[in-house]
Amino acid sequence: MFKFLAGNPAVSLLKEDHARVKDLFDRFDAATSRSTKKKIVRLALAELKNHAAIEEEIFYPSVRKPVGKEIMNEADEEHHIAKLLIAELDAMDGSESHFDAKFTVLAENVRHHIKEEEDEMLPKAKGVKLDFEALAEKMKRRKEKLFTDGVPPAGEVRMVRASKGRGDSPAQAAKRQAPKLPKHRR
Repeated sequence: MFKFLAGNPAVSLLKEDHARVKDLFDRFDAATSRSTKKKIVRLALAELKNHAAIEEEIFYPSVRKPVGKEIMNEADEEHHIAKLLIAELDAMDGSESHFDAKFTVLAENVRHHIKEEEDEMLPKAKGVKLDFEALAEKMKRRKEKLFTDGVPPAGEVRMVRASKGRGDSPAQAAKRQAPKLPKHRR
């Protein structure tokens, strides 16, 4: 095969991950049983954690400067929001009233992130002078290790644990934790 006809292997790996999680989001939307939805959520969370780790540890640092601070910083913030939702979903058992809504919001955010990555970041990254074959191999090895050993807890996990979340909405948690104010008398 002619090398110039081959796609960028690192970008292809990321796009394959994107396709896999979008398929899981679609399967969740079509699912009707609680047990099926819970299984799909667990699969999606594992995929998303591993994908975020290889992007943050390997891909993003390799392309950050030439792609540009604005695009990369936004991607970092989108990852942060997704990891908060992932940590909250990880702490849930699937019976909570906000479980489906939280996963739907995660899916919406991730779909937005994927669109921006594929429309803006990845096209710019393809033009970077970099050994993308070596980068893809490094990403594959790291991904295999993450699936075997697990993804180390992110700071977002500690944030969720510290908030003593019960799987309810942030508004309910805030109300539960708010100090009781004295009632005013007229």
